[in-house]
Amino acid sequence: MRKNYHYEDMKKKLFAFLAVAVAASCMFTSCAKKNEPKKAKYVFYFISDGTGVNTVQGAEYYLGQSRGIQGRVPLCMTSLPVVGVSATWSSSSDVTDSAASGTALACGEKTYNSAIGLLTDSVTETYSIAKRAYEAGYAVGIGTSVPLNHATPAAEYAHSVLRKHYFEIAKQIYATGFDFFGGSEIHIEHRQNTPENRQLLADMAKEAGYTVTYGLKQYEEMGRNADKVIMLQDQDVPDVYSLPYWIDRKPGQVTIVDQLRAQIEFLYRKSGEKGGKGFFLMNEIGGKVDFACHANDAATAFEEVLAVDSCVKLAYEFYKAHPDETLIVLTADHETGGLTLGCQASGYSIRTNLLKGQKVSKDESTRHFQALRAANNNKVSWEQVKQMLTDDFGFWDTVQLTADEEKQLRDIYERSFKGHMSAEKNLYSENEQMSATAVRILAAKAAMGWTTGGHTAGLVPVYACGVGQELFMGHNDNAQIPLNIAKAMGLKW
Repeated sequence: MRKNYHYEDMKKKLFAFLAVAVAASCMFTSCAKKNEPKKAKYVFYFISDGTGVNTVQGAEYYLGQSRGIQGRVPLCMTSLPVVGVSATWSSSSDVTDSAASGTALACGEKTYNSAIGLLTDSVTETYSIAKRAYEAGYAVGIGTSVPLNHATPAAEYAHSVLRKHYFEIAKQIYATGFDFFGGSEIHIEHRQNTPENRQLLADMAKEAGYTVTYGLKQYEEMGRNADKVIMLQDQDVPDVYSLPYWIDRKPGQVTIVDQLRAQIEFLYRKSGEKGGKGFFLMNEIGGKVDFACHANDAATAFEEVLAVDSCVKLAYEFYKAHPDETLIVLTADHETGGLTLGCQASGYSIRTNLLKGQKVSKDESTRHFQALRAANNNKVSWEQVKQMLTDDFGFWDTVQLTADEEKQLRDIYERSFKGHMSAEKNLYSENEQMSATAVRILAAKAAMGWTTGGHTAGLVPVYACGVGQELFMGHNDNAQIPLNIAKAMGLKW
């Protein structure tokens, strides 16, 4: 048979064209993949409650002067490649509360003070980045150094017209399906705190498949390899309401660093079991910075910022092992206390080194004085009080007092230990007047000033590192932060 050479030639040309087209397509696809923006696979979303710009800078001066250095010693968080600030106003006030700011940081929506996960109509529910990450297949963890149903963590999973509806908020934990919850306790308001309601929450946890552990030992034995876990602290600690202040921590107690280390290990494992999508972790690592600032306790607040920085270091170590897949973002929900660094009487100086004389928080000092009262049937001598002030605050030892300062303390002794003087209250604790006065004297000597025992509208810091870090540069608004995290993760909003 005679060959059709024209046909054969056309066929060869067609095959050659197709080969070139396929090769070009593969090259284009390969180039497109190389040019695709990276997505954050592992996300650390840290919130340091009540922490303003001055709170962090004060901690850096505190660290510097304790080492004999003039000026700040940079923390890990302030050394991250992106440093910005954020405004924190709510829909109802320029000064936000933690519920409204928590909702903005979780859900990307402004709402009114006291509301959690609701829009301003008090009806429409708004959903968090944690929920969106979970629905996208990420392993999800929520952590805090205070109760799990406190405002900031609750904004990631709950909807409530009032942040103080703790029992109703607590019941919403178990429906999330989130992989890890960690905090001090699950708090229930007094009128709802009955054995029946406690049992109801325990039954809900069991039905939802959660293993609930108390303390480090129990977590290691029961929680580490569980499917879903709720990690709480031991119930026999002096203050079950929150994890211990960093300045007060004792061996064996769960700290925020212990909890974060457990979360990272747990969520990394769970991510692999879910197909390797990754994990999203929101942890209010600085929940007790806020407590210390409400108490106007500078040394305790700065020590707590150092605890926050220890957590950032853990996350940064993870980032270094996964630099092309990790995003770290740290911000605050608001500033608390109106902290100033330097005051008129001090001239152009601050003396944070004097704060190192303080060995315990105001709360722990209060417990010490209460124990002293109990051991002596309230018949406590001035010499005993002076020794306690030396032990707790370094007075007459590393911190020398003026005659006027000693008179202040002696007057409080006469009125409090020989007469009757009510405790000094702040939002989260009641303190012995002796402890409160000692903290005030120490702050004044260090040239630390406080304008309020509540929140302010001061700017808060924003620090970022990793995939999408550029989204957090400059002047942020808190409601934009979760949207930008979602963008870095490639999540639809």
